[in-house]
Amino acid sequence: MLQEESDLSLIIAQIVQKLKGSSLYAQLERQAWASLQRPEIKLESLKEDIKRFLKTSGWEKKLQNAVYSELSVFPLPTHPAAPPEHLKEPLVYMRKAQGSWEKRILKSLNSMCTELSIPLARKRPVGEQKELLNKWNEMGTDEPDLSLFRPVYAPKDFLEVLINLRNPNYENGDSLSFRTHLGLIQVPLKVKDIPELKELFVELGLTTGQLGIDDSTQVPPELFENEHVRIGQKVLAEQDSAAAQQYVRQGSPTALRAELWALILNISSQPEDILYYEQLKTNVIQHDLLVDSLIYKDVKLTASNDDYYFVFEDYLYQVLLCFSRDTSVLGHFAYNSASPPRSYIRGKLGIEEYAVFYPPNGVIPFHGFSMYVAPLCFLYHEPSKLYQMFREMYVRFFFRLHSISSHPSGIVSLCLLFETLLQTYLPQLFYHLREIGAQPLRISFKWMVRAFSGYLATDQLLLLWDRILGYNSLEILAVLAAAVFAFRAVNLMEVTSLAAAEVRISFTPMGWK
Repeated sequence: MLQEESDLSLIIAQIVQKLKGSSLYAQLERQAWASLQRPEIKLESLKEDIKRFLKTSGWEKKLQNAVYSELSVFPLPTHPAAPPEHLKEPLVYMRKAQGSWEKRILKSLNSMCTELSIPLARKRPVGEQKELLNKWNEMGTDEPDLSLFRPVYAPKDFLEVLINLRNPNYENGDSLSFRTHLGLIQVPLKVKDIPELKELFVELGLTTGQLGIDDSTQVPPELFENEHVRIGQKVLAEQDSAAAQQYVRQGSPTALRAELWALILNISSQPEDILYYEQLKTNVIQHDLLVDSLIYKDVKLTASNDDYYFVFEDYLYQVLLCFSRDTSVLGHFAYNSASPPRSYIRGKLGIEEYAVFYPPNGVIPFHGFSMYVAPLCFLYHEPSKLYQMFREMYVRFFFRLHSISSHPSGIVSLCLLFETLLQTYLPQLFYHLREIGAQPLRISFKWMVRAFSGYLATDQLLLLWDRILGYNSLEILAVLAAAVFAFRAVNLMEVTSLAAAEVRISFTPMGWK
């Protein structure tokens, strides 16, 4: 009991400390000072009167939403004596594997830098700055020669690393239950079984109405849709983040989704947010980074060739180039198993005071990275708001899809959950695919690492992301991947090769049917 109280006190202190550095704190302070001029504020009941004023004027609700947002990303409490790296990742072998993977990525980046004789960063000449500023909203029309650039890595490279991941304590097969796992992921992590998933995703039960199903043309709107929309409008009127998160578990109406997601993530376009975005844009204009070419290349290879997203090419460049310069993203490495890459100023190699994070946000883009942004372009058309939404989605969810960790929403756990569900509940299909050399994870991994972006039709994808936000968890990705295999089980039992299996279970340009 004392330990729980100590953990709670620590969490409260850390959240208070973080909020003190936010613009909300300054706004609350200004409002409190301004309220002293109001006639209803009495000296003898000053504290209570100011509290009442902040509550009736809506500021208390904004503070509650900010605290709730912090709690949603706050790491689980650890033992007070635990070293800082335990907050990032408690398992030593996971930390070592992530460190080795990062070295491989850096080696690939540095070798490209050397081969092409291109610096990691350079200041743009004045003429080039003016040219980029003039075409900022038309960057998609630019056709730079990217033939010599290659993605630093692709999802299939990352999968091979995960397949070779081992816990040294289990080298001799100590656990009988784990030896029976015949999938590609061979690490002993606890993942949920069907009863636990039913308890977690209780709102997805057959007896609960769902947008995407119960709002189809065959179902009269008065049975579910009208009431669900009315409740959504009430949630927005109340401006309650927790209520919005609960609400979207059943799906969000298209007209309300943008506002609901922003409310859940506590995103509001304040003047200082727009100014911050403009500062990032200025940094892009002034300095050219090697990763800029990787971003251009990725957009050209993925979103530009997608039937849904090619029209947003300019938005993708703007958001991703600004993202690469955003040092506030470095904050998420406190609870991310990864560490930001570091470089040194030329001629000062190895001297710590000349070390800098590269890129400034600490995130090296990989093949398919731009697909995390693309679906959000359907919801947000104002660049700074779109940027804020993507950044918050990334530091809350997407980073877990390309880093090695034991977190339940981490990609290792998602892969293991997917394989465990298939092996346990569809053993015949699992063994058949395994015997013909078509391990299911080799097919589904690319879906999960992209959160199904580029595979599901956009309306279906946004309904899926509703649930990610609603449950504050990525585990739904593994469940959906297993469900796709279950739905196609009869067809898949007839295939005799990996290529044939991929054809039978492929997504059409209009999404998966």
